[in-house]
Amino acid sequence: MNPFFKRVALPCLLAALASAAAGEPLTFGRAMDLAQRQSPLLQASDASIRAAQFEAAASGHLPDPKLTIGVDNYPVSGPMRGSLEGDFMTMQKIGFMQEVPNSAKREAQVRVAAANVDTSEAAQRVTLWRVRLATAQAWLNRFYLERKLEVLDGLSAENASLASILNAQVTSGRSEAVESIEQRQELARLEDRRDDLRRDIAKATAALAQIIGPGAQDSLAGAAPDMSVDAAHLRERMDKHPELQAIAAAHAAADADVNTAKAERRPDWGVEVSYAKRGPQFGNMVSIQFTVGLPLFAGTRQDPIITSKAMQRSRVAAEHEAMRLDREGELDADLAARDALLRQLQRSQSQSFPLAEQRVALLTSAYGAAKANLAAVFVARRDLLDERLRAIDLQSQLDAVTAKLYFTFDAGAQ
Repeated sequence: MNPFFKRVALPCLLAALASAAAGEPLTFGRAMDLAQRQSPLLQASDASIRAAQFEAAASGHLPDPKLTIGVDNYPVSGPMRGSLEGDFMTMQKIGFMQEVPNSAKREAQVRVAAANVDTSEAAQRVTLWRVRLATAQAWLNRFYLERKLEVLDGLSAENASLASILNAQVTSGRSEAVESIEQRQELARLEDRRDDLRRDIAKATAALAQIIGPGAQDSLAGAAPDMSVDAAHLRERMDKHPELQAIAAAHAAADADVNTAKAERRPDWGVEVSYAKRGPQFGNMVSIQFTVGLPLFAGTRQDPIITSKAMQRSRVAAEHEAMRLDREGELDADLAARDALLRQLQRSQSQSFPLAEQRVALLTSAYGAAKANLAAVFVARRDLLDERLRAIDLQSQLDAVTAKLYFTFDAGAQ
């Protein structure tokens, strides 16, 4: 990428796009996009992956060679004291030394570095999953709170109709003036509930802003997303759970650590070549020497480390199995909760809500004909309102648990 474009033009373009996007309706898709582009946790995981990739590129290579410069057999006493050329044993030396770790150790370094990349990428998938799930649930929470507020706001027409009937009843003498007070008290209660919802919406907006930034202040638009899930399909994809993938990567990293420890039992070697210059009356010399490591005390040095790494690998394997069992239980519990919510929502829509509507209609008509008191109408209206809000609550809970299943195991996890 052109450096100028990267340092100057690209930031300006992004700023312009952000400015153009300001004030856009906050759809579910836009909220997810903002979360993924702006999350500092995802930016940190990107940096972690890049760092691991650079380390992987440097793994498995020989260490840097060493330059040796010195003087051998420099006389400090006798007739040749202080001379570099008088004694035939005095040599000015320059040399080159290369250490060569054994091939198993270098291969193990490559595997450890590759495992670190895989671990960083798995950690990023966990972070992405958490960001996407938190965004989805925060958006849905605010969406359904606003639907509740719309229900309360929609009662204005019903309240006006009931007030008209009440005024006619009081004027004709068929109702007492105290019922007018009861109506105002009921309106005050509704206003309190409306204030509670406005407070909850403000809190939900703040929670969403923690994930996606200032865009959370924009008005919501669009419907709740369709996130259909299938229980059998989810169970088949259990191993795709981001946390299980992360601990599987940790297991592979533990294997690589064991191999690294085992490689320490094999000797390393090295080579040194040097050129020695003597006095002009003597011939110059070339030397070569090899060094070989002697792992003679493996029982007290390498073996305990190998055992330690193997135990850590066993620990990770046990944690992997424990997490798999936990996630299977969590999946079963979420599916059971979803099934229960579906049944409750269906009953609310097909039975509870229509019956509550009929009751309000009958009592309101009876009150208009002076055959029922206002208190009964208010009770019926409260029950209907509660049933409407309960249906929204059920749908909100259903979408929240569906989002968890969808973004954890299904297409949303990709």
